[in-house]
Amino acid sequence: MPSPLGYVAGVGRGATGFTTRSDIGPAREATDVSDDRHAPPVKKKKDDDDGSDEEPDLNESNYDEFAGYGGSLFGKSDPYEKDDEEADAIYQAIDDRMDEKRKQYREERFKIEIEKYRQERPKIQQQFSDLKRELSVVSADQWQSIPEVGDSRNRKKRLAGVREKYTPMSDRILQQNMGGEMSSSIAPGSGLASMIPGMASSIPGTATNLGMLTPTGDLDLRKIGQARNTLMDLKLKQSSDSVSGQTVVDPKGYLTDLQSMIPSHGGDINDVKKARLLLKSVRETNPHHPPAWIASARLEEVTGKVQAARNLIMKGCEVCPKSEDIWLEAARLQPPEEARKVVKLAVTQNPNAVRIWIKAADLEIEVRSKKRVFRKALEAIPNSVRLWKAAVELEVPADARVLLSRAVECCPTSTELWVALARLENYENARKVLNKAREHIPTDRQIWICAAKLEEANGNEKMIEKIIARAISSLTSNGVELNKEHWMKDAIDSEKGGSILTCQSIVMNIIDTGVEEEDRKDTWLEDAESATTQGAYACARAIYAHALQTFPSKKSIWLQAAFFEKAHGTREELESLLQKAVTNCPKAEVLWLMGAKSKWMAGDVPAARSILSLAFQANPNSEEIWLAAVKLESENNEFTRARRLLARARESAPTSRVFMKSAKLEWALEKTQEALVLVEEGLTLFPETDKLWMMKGQLEVQLGKVDAARSTYTEGTKKCPDSIPLWLLLAELECKEGTVTKARSVVEKGRLRNPANPELWLKAIRIESQAGLVDIAKTVLARALQECPSSGLLWAEAIHMEAKPQRKTKSVDALKKCEHDPHVLLAVSKLFWSERKLNKARDWLARTVKLEPDLGDAWVNYYKFELLHGSIDQQEDVKKRCIAAEPSHGPLWCRYSKDIKHWQEKAEFFLLLGANNLMPPT
Repeated sequence: MPSPLGYVAGVGRGATGFTTRSDIGPAREATDVSDDRHAPPVKKKKDDDDGSDEEPDLNESNYDEFAGYGGSLFGKSDPYEKDDEEADAIYQAIDDRMDEKRKQYREERFKIEIEKYRQERPKIQQQFSDLKRELSVVSADQWQSIPEVGDSRNRKKRLAGVREKYTPMSDRILQQNMGGEMSSSIAPGSGLASMIPGMASSIPGTATNLGMLTPTGDLDLRKIGQARNTLMDLKLKQSSDSVSGQTVVDPKGYLTDLQSMIPSHGGDINDVKKARLLLKSVRETNPHHPPAWIASARLEEVTGKVQAARNLIMKGCEVCPKSEDIWLEAARLQPPEEARKVVKLAVTQNPNAVRIWIKAADLEIEVRSKKRVFRKALEAIPNSVRLWKAAVELEVPADARVLLSRAVECCPTSTELWVALARLENYENARKVLNKAREHIPTDRQIWICAAKLEEANGNEKMIEKIIARAISSLTSNGVELNKEHWMKDAIDSEKGGSILTCQSIVMNIIDTGVEEEDRKDTWLEDAESATTQGAYACARAIYAHALQTFPSKKSIWLQAAFFEKAHGTREELESLLQKAVTNCPKAEVLWLMGAKSKWMAGDVPAARSILSLAFQANPNSEEIWLAAVKLESENNEFTRARRLLARARESAPTSRVFMKSAKLEWALEKTQEALVLVEEGLTLFPETDKLWMMKGQLEVQLGKVDAARSTYTEGTKKCPDSIPLWLLLAELECKEGTVTKARSVVEKGRLRNPANPELWLKAIRIESQAGLVDIAKTVLARALQECPSSGLLWAEAIHMEAKPQRKTKSVDALKKCEHDPHVLLAVSKLFWSERKLNKARDWLARTVKLEPDLGDAWVNYYKFELLHGSIDQQEDVKKRCIAAEPSHGPLWCRYSKDIKHWQEKAEFFLLLGANNLMPPT
């Protein structure tokens, strides 16, 4: 059916285009004759002589309301004078100066942007750096077992360059070659055939091209290969037997020998030739230069010409007979028997060369022969410490003592020989030996330290301090500069060798050396920490003792020493140290509390009470000591005494914490009304304490007074608008009562008072999720992430809210924003756990608890994971680490730890309870 007149498709809905001149082409063709009636106007030729300028551009696009029409203020024909040049130079100087001021800031900003870009988009090389480092532990067998890279292309592409291309031949050519005859590509009758010699062949049945014989019939390559193998076999048999029947060549090892003759250096043969020429030039120019001969021999060795290398090095030995290096290289290149002869010649040429004598001993197999070589060497070089030490190592202790006695006579300045001799002698003789050593070497501290160790080993403890003090004075008088670092290293070595008293004596005498008076405290504490990190606990203990002796009233030093003893010492050492500490610093509450806790953990409750009573006398109105005493009594079920203590504390030291602990004790003992009265009393005195408002609201909820609890929380948010837990408790109360709209408004008010708070945003998201409004929850989450882009809590919730296929992508985004947040790491761990990637999940859980050991939720998930997928040892390890960390945070952990029914339970109970109730992630 034809369309109506004037119908254009799509015009009704506006889907029509437009046509321009470029679509339909020019109006006239290029071959048409031009019409002068429509010719463009001829431009007026510019007259250079009249000096007139170009007309200004008066277009509206060139007009500015402030500056007028654009363009240069000066014409092009205006002269450029000296004033203009000076003005331009001044402006340029100002621009350069301003640019120099901003240069440092610009460069720093550029550097920061580059670093940020590299972190977000690392190079391929950086992404694979950890895999490259792991290649260092790959064994040779693993390298060999790596499969070859296959060609994944299809057969057509893979064999594209290999396939033969066949060209169809005419029937005439096939018919001519049926009889095995080949025709020449050059016609015999042409003149070209007569010009090339050998063109015509006298052999019947063949026609040659350029003198080459072409055999008749087909070539059988298989038969040619068989004939070659037969010929090779025949040659081997002929050469294997001589006339007398003795075997000359091993046919089976022939190919192996050929393979071994191939050079293994893997270099270019031209490079080898150049190196030979250069080294030959060096040898001829300076024949008495030993490194040239050594380099030449090694070049030949690398290229597989060992015999040439031996000949070269022996020629070098003749030219440079006094060089130790060239003789040692010759001995290395020769086989053992020849090497002995070479070393013998070397010794005759260089009788005082220690290294040659040691090489001669190494070449001997029997110990007796080695001893004989060393005896001859010591006759030639009696003052060589190296030879004496090598000779002594081969002897039994009795003979070694005799040898060392002679050695110290020949080498009286060798500390090692004197000390070795002293160790082999008995106590009296060792003292004499060390005294002689001090006479010969008065500037070496090792002899003095060895003497102190000798006295300690024989129980003469009084002499240790005297020896070290005399050592320092003697060395100082002999002009030896005392280096504190060297002495401290000797002290650490002494401790590792079991000489604890020597170590402590060295520390006490050397610790003041080179330290300014005002820097003593900080320097000594740094030295103690350094010794602790090296495992030298006796050194650290001696440093702390000296520091406390110098500064007995410094609370910080006592605390550092107490923490050190708690970590690395015994309970008795800690308690004795704390006893001294409270005597010198009676106002330091933490020291009293540490001492009381140590006694309590050991089960000695009366001793802990006595310590706290002494602490009361020293600090009569201390809140910490009052509460510690209350905790001690309540943990030991002495509730009556705890109440009395709290009543006295409310009278003598009324604080918000005292009222809170009093109310908590009554609450735990199920005295809810008494607890509520105490909380109200505390709020009259301390209305800005948010925890008291929270306790009052929770008590009212427990008593069933929901409206009173709502009013309490509302009043609390007015008094303490910055308290996030109060807003959360009020919102939670509204959710439990089913008034979700009120809960939303409460959270919104909290966010207005506390902007950019991730906990309030998280509560808003969960309110929508619990109401079944997942889309709204995701919208709220997006707003939350815009306001708090680096909140780990929100990113962890975002990972959980995503569908399972998109969780991995979301976790990558979360790690980019907050890489070191424990909540994100825990969420990623759960993701790997749900995907059954157990090793990765274990690693990420370990990273989480290491990064934030106070997060109880991470410990619960870690323990649950090990219960399901780990061994008993792994489970016990996680439990021990959790008990040592004593976590106190996390929503899941606080759900159990803040429950008043569990007020006396410890970390292990909450760990087991949380793990039993936790469901594995899905």
